[in-house]
Amino acid sequence: MDYGTFFLIASMEGAVQAAVLALTALGLSLVFGVMRVVNVAHGEFYMLGAVVAYWVSSQISGSPLLGFVAALILSPLLVGVLAAVADRLILKRLNYDPEATIVATIGLLYILQQAALTLHGPVPTAVAAPFDFYVRFPGFGYSGYKLFVIVACIALMLGTWFLLAKTRIGLVMRATQYDRETAQAFGIPVDRVYAGVFALGAALAAIAAVLIVPTQQAYYLMGGDPLLLSFIVVIIGGLGSLRGTVVAAILIGMSDGIISTLFEPTLAKMIATALVALVLVFRPTGLFGTVAR
Repeated sequence: MDYGTFFLIASMEGAVQAAVLALTALGLSLVFGVMRVVNVAHGEFYMLGAVVAYWVSSQISGSPLLGFVAALILSPLLVGVLAAVADRLILKRLNYDPEATIVATIGLLYILQQAALTLHGPVPTAVAAPFDFYVRFPGFGYSGYKLFVIVACIALMLGTWFLLAKTRIGLVMRATQYDRETAQAFGIPVDRVYAGVFALGAALAAIAAVLIVPTQQAYYLMGGDPLLLSFIVVIIGGLGSLRGTVVAAILIGMSDGIISTLFEPTLAKMIATALVALVLVFRPTGLFGTVAR
């Protein structure tokens, strides 16, 4: 295989990683943008999405497609409900104080992680892909499922943008983001909006995990890397900036995929960390961020 073909394969792997990372980081950025909450447990919601996907698909015999579709519907729904409950029982009681919620979500991280270890076990488990075919390119074939993942992530991100920019729900969320007290004075149920946003952010992470887990394995410690990369993305893109999240995810995901394939995964993480340091030094608000109110 010549270098050009190998680089093209690495670029496609990077595109898959960028798409999944953008969807995962979008949930983290959305929670911070509306609620001003740094959700340290975001990676564990990603992990729960994969674990629930394995459990749901294992309960359905027959075609892997049926199990996958059921997991794609039920997993983000269950994870979203769990996140909404966590918001009402924990974050709301802390009045969404920034420092207190960081500590609380760290605790939530360990609770979810240990719950997954107890119920799912320590052994990584595989989830069958819903379909298995290869798309032929000049000189090589590439997984049709991975191409589907890219398209699905793009469609979900566009759907999220439409929800935020073109619907009444999005208008209410943006009003709450802009001024919580004024929104509450005009009759907007801010607590319900916050619970919905926290659930939506967790559900986006869960959907990303369901999409990618057929190419990986469900594991109770799998939330660490998505959390780290999501934080890198939202810092570079700008906290709360959805446009910045997508741009930074493409940058980090593509570079991580290409460098990991051609060289070493550790080198990719080092470069991403260096980019964060440079952004924090020269543009602390991120590429598209604004000064926090």
